[in-house]
Amino acid sequence: MTKTAQQLGIRVMGLVHLYPIPEGDVVALRGVDLEIAPGEVVALLGPSGMGKSTLLRLIAGLFNPSAGRIFLGDKDISQYRARELARLRGREVSLVLQGAANNLLGYGTVRENLVFAADTKESRLRAEELLVTLGLAPMAQRVVRSLSGGQQQMCALAVGMVHDPSVLLVDEPTSQLDHASRDLVVDLLMRINAEYHTTVVIVTHDPHIAQAMPRTITIRDGRVGAEGRFGEEFAVVGQDGTLQLPPHLRHVLPPDSLVKVNQIEGGLELVLVEEDARA
Repeated sequence: MTKTAQQLGIRVMGLVHLYPIPEGDVVALRGVDLEIAPGEVVALLGPSGMGKSTLLRLIAGLFNPSAGRIFLGDKDISQYRARELARLRGREVSLVLQGAANNLLGYGTVRENLVFAADTKESRLRAEELLVTLGLAPMAQRVVRSLSGGQQQMCALAVGMVHDPSVLLVDEPTSQLDHASRDLVVDLLMRINAEYHTTVVIVTHDPHIAQAMPRTITIRDGRVGAEGRFGEEFAVVGQDGTLQLPPHLRHVLPPDSLVKVNQIEGGLELVLVEEDARA
């Protein structure tokens, strides 16, 4: 069965999100700008609490941002109402939650889980196709709770593909998996992208995944802090001209440093202004 869903890219502009608490608002995202091309595979990296999962859930349409805009293709979903967001999640965007058990019926077989997620003739046919295409046919009759953690995660990804989404969003797919299972899950994500040309966005704090990803985006303190290509990291200049240094260089230019920027042949030179030079 060929892919029927339209390929969609993702564009985020000035995204801000606040979580209100009695003591005052907590800023999860503060001016995020990023663009993901249709059919691209991207991993969002960074420690816990930096805003990665919030960004993933906003793209999934679980709630609206406090400010900023989110485009899926040419659709601005940042102002969608709850019913419109639910329709979006049902067809164009699929979110696989952290922990395979949160996406599956443990008492059902692998095949039953895929068929249960299907609600049209086309999606039921796709469920059967996915078992073969994604290599799950040998375990189709096994009960999910009898599977290993890696096998359950593979089943969860297949369930996420039943409705042929244009965008597949996956939160921490290798959490608590051993190295062999982690590699199987990463291989399956890449196979989904290659076979169905689905735009895939993965949230992870696992540095081993970064080495396998053609593109990574590191979220630090609620902003885009760096970009990477197959494990090599680069600083990113934001839309407002800000530049976040990689953590291992922050001691060189600590907060409130004065830096002189010189344009030189082939690039820029940053020169730290010493205390004596400021007087």
